[in-house]
Amino acid sequence: MSGEIERVLFTEEQIHQRIREVAAAIEQRYEGRELKLIGILKGSVFFLTALARVLTLPVKLDFLAISSFGSKNPGVVRIAKDLDEPIEGEDVLLVEDIVDTGFTTRYLLQNLAGRNPNSIAICTLLDRTTKRMVPVPVEFRCFEIDDRFVIGFGLDYKQLHRNLGYLAVMKP
Repeated sequence: MSGEIERVLFTEEQIHQRIREVAAAIEQRYEGRELKLIGILKGSVFFLTALARVLTLPVKLDFLAISSFGSKNPGVVRIAKDLDEPIEGEDVLLVEDIVDTGFTTRYLLQNLAGRNPNSIAICTLLDRTTKRMVPVPVEFRCFEIDDRFVIGFGLDYKQLHRNLGYLAVMKP
């Protein structure tokens, strides 16, 4: 494994400290309200779990899984696993592992907005604004990163390395 890692980008301690800071901002915004966290499978699971554990306001969890159609049609996705419960009238926080070009996130926002939630916002572990091709309103972010391939804390390479407790840059 160490032969595939160029360097550790954020340690487990740094990640958990930043999640606590973001959770405080989320709690301030949604004070006195119930929040539905919607995780995008599979990458967001570790982040969503860590975030939910430090939030003190009442939260519900649900998940979406999406399939992408590759680089030929950026942003063309289909929902492979839909939500288990309706979100009408709920305050929704879409929880992502990483926001890159914005195409997929924009699609998800439009899809979820059509389901009439009370509010919808985006929270991401990593925000790669250097690759953004369409604007998306990321209200809560843990870290902004440059254009490097990152693994760990839910992010994978060929479905491996999601279980690392830290975030690392892979060797090219």
